[in-house]
Amino acid sequence: MDSISEARRHLANAKEILRDKARKEDDRYQDKKYIKMAGHTAYTGVLLALDALFGNKKKNARKSVEWYQLELSRIDKKITGSFADVYEILHLSMGYDGVQNAKVIIIGLQEAENIINWTEQKMAKAVA
Repeated sequence: MDSISEARRHLANAKEILRDKARKEDDRYQDKKYIKMAGHTAYTGVLLALDALFGNKKKNARKSVEWYQLELSRIDKKITGSFADVYEILHLSMGYDGVQNAKVIIIGLQEAENIINWTEQKMAKAVA
């Protein structure tokens, strides 16, 4: 479960970056540099949690978003949709584009938290 704690730490760090550095004004974050940093940090947290669940099934290669989607679709279609949202919002819209809309960012962070919680539950069932 250390990886779940690490995933949560990444998510908390992303929220802290947004709160302390991205300067929210009128439901918009102002500093794209920190929005991008927060998006990458939160997305990495999700991947850490999922890697703990799936293990190292793909040797000597970086896992693609398609790989994660395939693995998730074998377990739970609903969480696959959440992962697609996280990829789109945290990785692409925040991490690359620096989307400034606070409502969009909040949805991405909530979905990330849902995936981390879901992963923790799946891992707990596997141990029990």
